[in-house]
Amino acid sequence: MKHFLRVVTQFFVFLYCKCLWRGLKFVARKLTGRCELQRICYNNKHGARRTLKIESSLRCSKNALLQSALSVHPDKVEKTIEDIMALKKINPDTNPQLGISLQASLLQIVGYRKLVGEVEKLRREQYDCENQEHEDMLMKLWKELRPDSPLTGRISKQWCEIGFQGSDPKTDFRGMGLLGLSNLLYFAEHDKTTALQMLHDSLQPKHK
Repeated sequence: MKHFLRVVTQFFVFLYCKCLWRGLKFVARKLTGRCELQRICYNNKHGARRTLKIESSLRCSKNALLQSALSVHPDKVEKTIEDIMALKKINPDTNPQLGISLQASLLQIVGYRKLVGEVEKLRREQYDCENQEHEDMLMKLWKELRPDSPLTGRISKQWCEIGFQGSDPKTDFRGMGLLGLSNLLYFAEHDKTTALQMLHDSLQPKHK
C-alpha cells in the first residue's frame, strides 16, 4: 500500500511540475515576446552552458522538428535553423544573432553526439584474434612499452609485464572492447614518457 501511494504521489508531482513548467514558459513568452530558444540565446553567453540549455529545450519539446534537430546531419543544420525560425515565427532579419547562436550550438550538439556514437561503436567491437588489424595494434602496444624485450609468442606470460591479467591479453578487452586497446595504444604512442613511467611505477612493490 505504501509503495502504491508513493507511486501515485510521484505521478501527481511529475504531472504538476510538467504543467507548471509549461505554464511558466507560456507566461514568459507573453511577457518577453520571446520563445524559449530566444531567451536562452540572449540570456546566456556562448559556451557549454548555453549549448546544454538549447539541447535540453529541443529534447523536451513536443514538436517533431525541434526534436529531430538534435540528430540532423551537419550539412543540414543551416536549413534546420531556418525551419525552426519559421516555426517559431521569428524574423531572421530582425534577429540575426539568434540564427548564428543556434547554428554554433547545434553544430556542437550534433558533433559530440556523433562522437559519442562512434566511441560507443568502438567499445562494442570485441577484440578478434582473427582480425589482423587488431593483432597488429596489440603487437604495436607491446613494442611501444617493451621496445627492448622481444615477445616470445602471441600467448605468453610476458603480457603480465605490461599489466595484462593473463597470458592472452584479448580476455582483458571484454568490457571496453577495441576502445580499451585503442586508448592504451594512443597513450603509449603520444605520451610515451608518461606511459613508461606509469608502467614502471605500477611494477614497484609499493604500488602493487
